Amino acid sequence: MASKATLLLAFTLLFATCIARHQQRQQQQHQCQLQNIEALEPIEVIQAEAGVTEIWDAYDQQFQCAGVDFIRHRIQPGGLLLPSYVNTPILAFVERGRGIQGVILSGCPETYEYSQEQQFSGEGGRRGGGEGNQDRHQKVENLKEGDVVAIPTGTAHWLHNDGNTELVVVVFLDTQNHENQLDENQRRFFLAGNPQAQAQSQQQQQRQPRQQSPQRQRQRQRQRQGQGQNAGNIFNGFTPELIAQSFNVDQETAQKLQGQNDQRGHIVNVGQDLQIVRPPQDRRSPRQQQEQRRSPRQQQEQQQGRRGGWSNGVEETICSMKFKVNIDNPSQADFVNPQAGSIANLNSFKFPILEHLRLSVERGELRPNAIQSPHWTINAHNLLYVTEGALRVQIVDNQGNSVFDNELREGQVVVIPQNFAVIKRANEQGSRWVSFKTNDNAMIANLAGRVSAISSMPVDVVANAYQLSREEAQQLKFSQRETVLFAPSFSRGQGIRASA
Repeated sequence: MASKATLLLAFTLLFATCIARHQQRQQQQHQCQLQNIEALEPIEVIQAEAGVTEIWDAYDQQFQCAGVDFIRHRIQPGGLLLPSYVNTPILAFVERGRGIQGVILSGCPETYEYSQEQQFSGEGGRRGGGEGNQDRHQKVENLKEGDVVAIPTGTAHWLHNDGNTELVVVVFLDTQNHENQLDENQRRFFLAGNPQAQAQSQQQQQRQPRQQSPQRQRQRQRQRQGQGQNAGNIFNGFTPELIAQSFNVDQETAQKLQGQNDQRGHIVNVGQDLQIVRPPQDRRSPRQQQEQRRSPRQQQEQQQGRRGGWSNGVEETICSMKFKVNIDNPSQADFVNPQAGSIANLNSFKFPILEHLRLSVERGELRPNAIQSPHWTINAHNLLYVTEGALRVQIVDNQGNSVFDNELREGQVVVIPQNFAVIKRANEQGSRWVSFKTNDNAMIANLAGRVSAISSMPVDVVANAYQLSREEAQQLKFSQRETVLFAPSFSRGQGIRASA
């Protein structure tokens, strides 16, 4: 009798699980029934003492379809983005400026410590106190324009602007990643400060651009909570007594950890004299840096040895892993046409940590009026962010309907769902962009060009498919001799017309 009851319970649980997964799959598929896509800009700005964070609407249909979120930090000189961690993996791109990034890896040794030869952040940095109290910490990275930083789920990190100009960093978050076992909302857990202090006053002053439904208001409230806008840091929820015992400090210090009286917000001004043990600035030429990199065969051997997870030793696979790559380095380019532009792809073969995050990045540049071949992404959603100039972008769904046909300007975002066809053309000034993709080895299939779907078909198939003569089919196949990036001379007067 007991065995029958156990079997019935197991069957009930299995049935309930199947129903839940089916409903979740149906909901996600419904979210990608996009009839119209718009260029997106930030809808909210969170002000802090030394900078702002601009937030895109995570509940927009594009972001819901792709399961992603997007924010942008603008940090003033001397500003420090307080330590925090997030329930999703992060890819950050340094759009402008320079800074110092710290990523705190659980269980890894503190390998940076004071010595007479060490370089310090800021001029006139002082040594630590007595020998027994000299500071040491985990490694930090110098950041510059074009750097891509990968941060695993739940990994604490901080960022400091040690330059003389504003540091602008855009942050991509994959909320549907397999490592996020909460809900599909970004949740930021601050380790310090009082983020709600500035956020609440900012929300009172901010004007809503349009009337929102009660459901939309509830969604925005959940997004604010996820950003940590309506709460303090994680120590705020503990009692001062237990904090004091845990750190072996007095209760006054424990209360300061809670940050209840901190009115500076999530980006604080620490000036340029922040004392940090840091590596020297890399002044080698791109060629010297490339010569010191591992050969493709060595990278492939490590990649094969790492397949199946991070089980090859903590020191080797996590603590010594590279978390930063400069995608603007010319050696990263995969496609180059001097008359049209260049494209660099950063995937898990070039940047091994991306295999764990299951994400990748593309950096593109088009000369004035140049075109990237119409294509679709085979195995990933694609968030496109323009960093310079403007792009004319057209996106087409599976029914052949245009869901986006507009200019994408600097600072705007659009999501290109998986398999949706897209074509890009730069304006008169040219354009640069960065794309974040939800697969560590995202692949595209071109529609036009020397290596494309059309050119790979037999001539007779092309002729019959498009009702062309054999001569017209041959011209269609072979007239475009370029591969991915098309110079303006090949497209002038044809294809995409300039918008009015």
